[in-house]
Amino acid sequence: MSGPDPYALFEGNIGCLRDRDRELAERLAALRPDFSAPLHYRFMEARNGDPVPALIDRSCPAGQDRRTEQATARPLHSLFDPRREGERLISTLDGEDFLVFLGMGGAYQVEAALVRTETDRILVVEFGLRGFAELLGLRDLRSLFADPRLRLLVDPRPGVLERLIPDLYLPALGTAIRTLPLRPRVEAAGAEFASAAADIRAAIGRISADYSVQAHFGIRLFKNTLRNLLWAGTGEVPLPRIQRAAVCGAGPSLDSQIPRIAEARRKGRAPFLIATDTSLPALLNGALEPDAVISIDCQHISYRHFIPPRRSNLCKTIPLFLDLASPPSLASLAERPVFFSAGHPLSAYIASRWRPFPLIDGSGGNVTHAAVSLAETLGAAEIELYGADFSYPLGRTYARGTYIFPYFETCQNRLEPLETFFSRFLYRSPLEKRTPPAGPAEGTWYYETETLIRYRNSLEAAGKRMEARLLPAAGLGAPIAGYPAAPQQRGAAGAGGSGRPATGPRQVAGSRQITEPLPAREFLSRYREQIRALPPPLPGKPAGAYLAGLGNEGRQVLATLLPLAAALRRKEPERVGVEIIGRIRDYATGAIDRVLAD
Repeated sequence: MSGPDPYALFEGNIGCLRDRDRELAERLAALRPDFSAPLHYRFMEARNGDPVPALIDRSCPAGQDRRTEQATARPLHSLFDPRREGERLISTLDGEDFLVFLGMGGAYQVEAALVRTETDRILVVEFGLRGFAELLGLRDLRSLFADPRLRLLVDPRPGVLERLIPDLYLPALGTAIRTLPLRPRVEAAGAEFASAAADIRAAIGRISADYSVQAHFGIRLFKNTLRNLLWAGTGEVPLPRIQRAAVCGAGPSLDSQIPRIAEARRKGRAPFLIATDTSLPALLNGALEPDAVISIDCQHISYRHFIPPRRSNLCKTIPLFLDLASPPSLASLAERPVFFSAGHPLSAYIASRWRPFPLIDGSGGNVTHAAVSLAETLGAAEIELYGADFSYPLGRTYARGTYIFPYFETCQNRLEPLETFFSRFLYRSPLEKRTPPAGPAEGTWYYETETLIRYRNSLEAAGKRMEARLLPAAGLGAPIAGYPAAPQQRGAAGAGGSGRPATGPRQVAGSRQITEPLPAREFLSRYREQIRALPPPLPGKPAGAYLAGLGNEGRQVLATLLPLAAALRRKEPERVGVEIIGRIRDYATGAIDRVLAD
């Protein structure tokens, strides 16, 4: 086919790309293709005169069925009107403003998407750097590469997309995502694109789950964190250093495991006992006092775990570890509560700008996972795990003595006895009945839900990454994979420790080293001013364009408000796109003013 010089097109496209992504441009420039004998694409001409890349089919041996170009090369676009084909594809969108294209080809579909005013961000994923270099000799793509909404990703490694998507997909600001595969291209490199699509789905799944939590609890997370800063401002609390730990969840198996823990304690072989807040009543009913308690829930119902006074008084003598977003009423139970950061945007920002906090892995979404992370943070080389059923053995939900029993007892009446409330609680989500494999629980059964399966899988994945040995005790519920292999070589800090200090720059949330933190109220005042400094959004301006206009500090401040934005969007769905930013600025500064006035 005749047309513009492919070498000139290649050089022009590379030059434009160099301004946006120098590293990718240099990699492509080093592969300058021989367009007289292409290895990957043959260029055809559509009926309307546009060039169309056709993927060379090397599965057909020489001399067999090579009578036509179509027999040896598969066009990636229409050979009648590729531009119109791209426009028709984009016309099927229903409000999505973040588009992920799997395969670029001649970029006609990408070009049509950029013409669309609703498009905020575009991510193009391709595989095969040499083939991609040949595509740069097809047509002039400089206007596409110069558009700040477009980002190219060539040959991403597994997991890269899963980490990248959360930085681009912001549902709290009204972003909606759509994946658009270029079918002929995707089918030609099925394994690579299938892996990319799986990473994208995994990222969207996690973002959706996080957004659901933020939409329900974003306001409470924000308010609790602000008020807890006044408690946290009393100074850093030294953390204990431990060699072995036992973490107690609140599953029904804990009932039969408490005597085993008590026997070890009587013989002086008991590890450092960390109780989740839910398991605390069950342990005390079994005459076991833990060495520490951890709570991560931002809801006020968490206070029920510490009623009656015997439980709350215990927290005045042992460490009470609280998420910065925990209810402030829990902080009042301890003489000096130990606050930690579980990765919420606001707590991470506070830790990096004000004072350091222990960093606990809260990604599992449940307190047992966080307790295991706490044990590793304190230096445990071995972590025993009790009451972590992540299922409902024999239809039971919690160990005896936990909060749910006295709570339902106060709710029952003649028409709705205790069993009604337990059944309603059990069947609130779809259940799958399972039978455990041969072992201590053989002959029993348990229910599972999607949420509990996700919790268990997350903990097992964390166990593979940890330096500590994870040793789940046999129970009645779903079995958990343990990792008893010898841990990696540790440093010399602390007997049996992880080689890392329990506090300090490497084991705290945030990357900045803060020597003398400001008083809590002064920090809140400065944070308030940074929120007020966020520019007001222009009506109809997409989220990506707004974020691009912020400096690095402004983007980090805005990130702390995204959970609040999710919650306010749920309450005020009429606010569209970045219009919510003005609302969260006013709400956040008002909440800070109320805390400062107390």
